[in-house]
Amino acid sequence: MTTILQFNLLLSSSSSSSSSSSNFFPIPFRIILILVQGSESVKEKSVSVILLAGGKGKRMGASMPKQYLPLLGQPIALYSFYTFSHMIEVKEIVVVCDPSYRDIFQDTKEKIHVDLKFAFPGKERQDSVYSGLQAVDLNSELVCIHDSARPLVTPGDVKKVLKDGWLNGAAVLGVPAKATIKEANSESFVVRTLDRRTLWEMQTPQVIKPEEGLEVTDDVSIVEHLKHPVYITEGSYTNIKVTTPDDLLLAERILSTS
Repeated sequence: MTTILQFNLLLSSSSSSSSSSSNFFPIPFRIILILVQGSESVKEKSVSVILLAGGKGKRMGASMPKQYLPLLGQPIALYSFYTFSHMIEVKEIVVVCDPSYRDIFQDTKEKIHVDLKFAFPGKERQDSVYSGLQAVDLNSELVCIHDSARPLVTPGDVKKVLKDGWLNGAAVLGVPAKATIKEANSESFVVRTLDRRTLWEMQTPQVIKPEEGLEVTDDVSIVEHLKHPVYITEGSYTNIKVTTPDDLLLAERILSTS
């Protein structure tokens, strides 16, 4: 978007080097400032979201995949789904899930303002990402990959990582490591203490700018293919991944107090 600002100024003109009120002649000047905006911002309807919702969630020990368990009465996967669907930057959401769970997302069509697509999950995460990429609109300027088991990602953090992905080519949400991390050998003896100041815990979304196309095998090779370093956008510690029953309880507490 280009904004044009016009200012009218009165400048004085004099017939000699000395100035006085008697020889002041107002000369109108119009200064036009052209401000080009948007080069550092993510455009509306320019982002394709790949929502990974095909995992089995065996560690949860439940009768269904963890991303479909109720969290305060709503399936976990729908929390981030709704977050993305209400963002003006998002044009479509590609849900990668087993066909038997598609109705959970299809039933939301009247509540969302984006295109809804589906893709089949793969055996591994990278296979599911690849499957989702095949359904992405080739005109999308950013691809945002998110794990549906992270229901508490905030719109503010998503906007930050989208902007960083747009500016740097690739970005991922993360938080500085809190714990002391030790490197151990194969016999479980400590080898060294890693510098916590350089360690980050990775989250999702992961964002990439597909400048050179999408014909790659997974999200890691996308970044390698585009030859962009990955920028870490500082996120929030509340963007937890719900993997165990304890995580589910923590997510409930976070939601109840937010």
